[in-house]
Amino acid sequence: MTLSRLPPAALAQLAAVTDGHFRAGPLLGIPQLLRSMGQDPDAVIHASGLDPRFLDDPETTIDFHAGGRLLAHCAAITDCPHFGLLLGHTSGLHSIGVIGVLVRHSPDTERALHNLVLHLLLHDRGAVPSLTVEGALVLLGYAIYQPGVEGTRQIYDLAIATARNILKTLRGSDWRPSEVLLPHRAPPDVKPYLRFFESAVRFDAERAALVFSSDCFARPVSGADPRLYEVARERVAALEASASCDILARIRPVLRNLLLSGEASIGEVAGVFELHKRTLNRRMRECGLTFRELVEEVRYDLARQLLRETDLQVVSIAEVLDYADAAAFTRAFRRWSGTTPAAWRKNQSHG
Repeated sequence: MTLSRLPPAALAQLAAVTDGHFRAGPLLGIPQLLRSMGQDPDAVIHASGLDPRFLDDPETTIDFHAGGRLLAHCAAITDCPHFGLLLGHTSGLHSIGVIGVLVRHSPDTERALHNLVLHLLLHDRGAVPSLTVEGALVLLGYAIYQPGVEGTRQIYDLAIATARNILKTLRGSDWRPSEVLLPHRAPPDVKPYLRFFESAVRFDAERAALVFSSDCFARPVSGADPRLYEVARERVAALEASASCDILARIRPVLRNLLLSGEASIGEVAGVFELHKRTLNRRMRECGLTFRELVEEVRYDLARQLLRETDLQVVSIAEVLDYADAAAFTRAFRRWSGTTPAAWRKNQSHG
């Protein structure tokens, strides 16, 4: 087996991205999209604090906060609240490098999506994907775990649009989700979302996800090349072996997803990493943080994101974050921020 069978673009990635960064691949369409909207791409990108030349190479890595700031600025300057969705029209498997090759040539849809979720950290270390089966339905989700990121609604729109395109590549152009969940309030005009996803779109959701039937899981991926799949697996394994990631950077994204599913116990987290609870506690203490402190840190960031980007009621956010009631959540939020959730949300809307 030889790596020369891989497309050149899949060989270009020389190392996994570091924590808090992602590959520029999904952003490459920004200049053309800005030009189509009457904007000077170089000027817009410069104004967000970045050098436009970073988009010359999909393997350029960019800080997650800087990427969110760029997308937020693009949406503001074009007066287009669904800028991330439009950018997602042209994003797909080709945007995620060698992982895209691995997914495209997986033997069946279930293995393809497991590969996507398992290995996306080579491409993106600011958010984490998830694959959840709930009865006859599957949720393919994406959750930002870097704290204090701007432009989260644009990032979520881009990520879920990309996921939709990936599934259409795997399942055919007539595939469509049964529902789309987006964790931000509805824009004034929802028609671009309905046209693109061709399904029901639920805004103000607690998570970002595509919902679809599990009956497609066992279906083979048309055109998959088993030999190319094995070569891509070798390449991915080599990149992951070279990656460095401390225990807290690994736990945060997992904890984010477990919080949303109501299973954020230390036993659940330890099980994910095949560690004993005592071992996990010891390794966290070596990093200067307890499990309870990390849970509160992740809860606080998720609470702020839901308060800022959605119109979910405080009682609903308390439920998502696994508090006994809204009063308990309000007490915790006041301890974190010095104010109540309602007052914090109002201050953000006036900012």
